[in-house]
Amino acid sequence: MKERSLVQIALYAAIFAVLGLLPKFDIPLAGGVPITAQSMGAMLAGVMLGAWRGALTMVLVLFVVALGAPLLAGGRGGLGVFFTPSVGFIFGWVAVAFVSGWLMQVMRAQAVFASALIASVIGGIVVMYACGIVGLALKANLSLLDATKAVLIFIPGDVIKAVLVAFIAQTVARGMPDALLSRHA
Repeated sequence: MKERSLVQIALYAAIFAVLGLLPKFDIPLAGGVPITAQSMGAMLAGVMLGAWRGALTMVLVLFVVALGAPLLAGGRGGLGVFFTPSVGFIFGWVAVAFVSGWLMQVMRAQAVFASALIASVIGGIVVMYACGIVGLALKANLSLLDATKAVLIFIPGDVIKAVLVAFIAQTVARGMPDALLSRHA
């Protein structure tokens, strides 16, 4: 792996960590899964870095969190976070980044805003919810239907995050097109 790729992965892991400084919001209806800004970080890593670099960014984040670094919203870290109702969403970030990045690569001939929005919605909402619902159902002892109902409250916020990621990608593409690695992968 090239040195530039390693720097980009570390940079987006740091951006993800900064998003963890924003407070989390616990919603009683969501089965113990908080609202955080960090799902946007997973979308952004994939959209900006491409499938493999984005996924590696999230693997790095999970590794550092497992070592105990309090990178998750609310200052959470350590192995204990992998045994909470959020576990599906947390592990899902790797898939979110990969799918979002892959879609950006597939749609590289399309307008940046449109491709980033589609990639963020499919990768960052559909894929993340598929992982998150399964994790929530298993950890909170809910049926898949009840787990799905519990997380519906997150959709409006995640749509806003997807739009923000698309705006960021478009802005970066205009100012520094080479920084949008997902288009050059």
